[in-house]
Parts: sequence; C-alpha cells; structure tokens
Amino acid sequence: MSKPILYTFSGSVWAAVPELLIADLYPQDAIESKVVNLVDGENFHPSFIKLNPKATLPTLEADGKVYTSTADVTAYLLKHSPVSVKAGTDFIQTIHEDNLDPNFAFLMATDEETFIAKARGLVMKFLSNRQAALEKHFSTSEGAPHQEFYQSKLQANGGLLAVYQGKVPETGKQAFFQSSQDHLKRINSFVIETLPSFLPKSGEGPFMGGDRPGEDDFHLAAWLTRIGSAFGATGPGDVTKAMENAFGKPVSEKVAQYWATWTERPSWKAVYAAGLH
Repeated sequence: MSKPILYTFSGSVWAAVPELLIADLYPQDAIESKVVNLVDGENFHPSFIKLNPKATLPTLEADGKVYTSTADVTAYLLKHSPVSVKAGTDFIQTIHEDNLDPNFAFLMATDEETFIAKARGLVMKFLSNRQAALEKHFSTSEGAPHQEFYQSKLQANGGLLAVYQGKVPETGKQAFFQSSQDHLKRINSFVIETLPSFLPKSGEGPFMGGDRPGEDDFHLAAWLTRIGSAFGATGPGDVTKAMENAFGKPVSEKVAQYWATWTERPSWKAVYAAGLH
C-alpha cells in the first residue's frame, strides 16, 4: 500500500496545519510530501488543477481519494494517526471563515507606509508571479478545460496586483486601505475578545485538546503564526508583541501563554524551522 501524498509548501499558512499534525503524531517519513511552490504559481498548472480544482494547498492523495480542503486533509490524517488525540469542533469552521482570512492578512496594507513596503517585497513578487503563471496556462491547450477558473483568478489576482502596481485611481487605493483596516479590526476583535473563550480554563491542560494538541489546536497554531508573521514578527518571541502593536492593546495572558506553550513544542519548531509564515 502506497504512502499518502501531502502536497504542501513551506510558505502556506494552511498547509502548515497537516504538517504540524504529522510532525506531532506520525513517525518520520510516514507521509510523502510533494512541494507545490505557491510563490511561483505552480498550483495553477493544469495538472494540479486536475488533481484539485480549487488549486489550493494542502491537498492529500490517500487510499485512492483526493482531499482538497484543510479540514478534510487534517481530519483524514487524524483518523489514521497512530496517536489518538481530541477530534475537532466547530472552532475549525470559525478559524477558516473569510472574515479571519490569514492570507488577506499577508496581502493587505492599512496605510501608505505598509503599502510601500509590501509593494517592494514578497507581496509584489507573489502577485506578479501568480499573474504570469495564470496568463501562461490560460493560453495553452492543456489549460483550455479550465478557462473559467483561470478567468476568475486572473481578474481577482490582477485587480490586487494593479493596486500594488499603482495602476488604479487614488480612490481605489484608499478603498483597499479601508478593506484592510476593516480586516484588521475583525482579527483584532477575534484575538482580543473571542479567542480567549475558546482556550482551556485553568486545570484543563494547555491546549484545547487537553495535555497535548488536538485537531482544533493544529488549525489555530498555523493561523496565529501567519497572523504574527503578517504583522511583522520574525521569530516566535515577536508574535505577541507584533499583534499588540497592530491592535494597539495587549493580548490576554491566556492567548500569550497558549502561544508560548505551542512554540516550545518540537513539532512547531520543526514546521517553522526556516521561519514564520
């Protein structure tokens, strides 16, 4: 019986969820990994779209089936894990809602200073490479069956790229700043007001799963890491401070302690050994 194959990328926030689970629960080399470089737009190759019509990571091939959402990939890996941990709750749906999207947290700019920095850095490279890959595959015979997908992505990615390239009116840029500020407020509200109520009470263990991470925890750890990175943190010790700077207020001791406990775990250190993402 062949090994399950996890399609992943070191810069993907959601691919880190199954990576954390595998590092925490599975023996080494139990799952095969194949890298799909999102920065180069490799997920838009027609052969990958045939595998996963959403062209997203993580993607898992196992037992003759393909799992194409973070929740489904992680649930499969948890079900077949050699170690039993607490199954997930509705929290997984909450952390994956669009209003908390960690990918937009990476792409957004709330003011001119942030906008200029991102226009000169990885965000511009990411958007430009994606657009080039989409345009390339859109015009090929192999990409012909996926024209609707490519057209949708070209419009969405191209619109954001145009903002960073300075090809939209000032009103368009200001509207982007406003949507970014609104997104920051939603993340602020979740971390400051909502998240503490999901975290365990005193004596219940450091994780939502109890003494060790459960399914919910793997999703939250990846989300928190991306949020910290998007707000300028470069190492685990910077994440709480980066969030506090972005929010203009301190995070709760509960959240800070939860984060500190995660970052001491060997699985978290292994997944983020090359840096936060």
